[in-house]
Amino acid sequence: MLKLESIHTYYGHSHILQGVSLEVQEGETVTLLGRNGAGKTTTLRSIMGLTPASEGQIRFAGADITRDKTFRIARAGLAFVPSGRRIFSELTVRENLLLYLRQAAGSTDGWGIDRVYKIFPKLAELDTRKAGFLSGGEQQMLKLGRALVANPKMLLLDELTEGLAPAIVDDLGDWLRLLKREGFSMLVCEQNALFALELADRGYIIEKGQIRHEGLATDLRGSPEIMKYLGI
Repeated sequence: MLKLESIHTYYGHSHILQGVSLEVQEGETVTLLGRNGAGKTTTLRSIMGLTPASEGQIRFAGADITRDKTFRIARAGLAFVPSGRRIFSELTVRENLLLYLRQAAGSTDGWGIDRVYKIFPKLAELDTRKAGFLSGGEQQMLKLGRALVANPKMLLLDELTEGLAPAIVDDLGDWLRLLKREGFSMLVCEQNALFALELADRGYIIEKGQIRHEGLATDLRGSPEIMKYLGI
């Protein structure tokens, strides 16, 4: 589904990603783990063309997207759910969703607002509320809902647990397991390794812009590498 080969990305003269290679198979959930500043977000931004890679190749669904514009990558079926409170705060919940609504090509079983509200009934209750007045957990629900109504093939999720209370993190895990059962391929970037490894099939550990270790999620839990690179 998604494959990165020897990706190098710079911010100005700073060499951030230094030969990153990873892949996500169709229907698979993969986590990219690392400390703050390790290169997780830059990896997602490189995939989406927001911070284009200078070297290497990125392939999605069999096509080379390395040099594509961000809007073309999104139309190809990649949805990026960024970290932080990246919502349109002055728009209502429904208006936020309408901005991203895109009918699935050739499908009668796609994701619309009603289906999102069925998965996240709390959003249905908040339909007319301005997004800026939502709690952190409600805003994460809204960001996931916006991604879903674009009817993507794959989700790129960046630090979804950041700043959330433990109870909300548990709810978030339930939501993502539901999406996994729906067949979504997901690349989950997280500092919260314990959360991510409970969800993922496989994982990569990134440090200083390089992949240092990879393996099955079951093998990574409690491994020496988790202690070495993340201190867990």
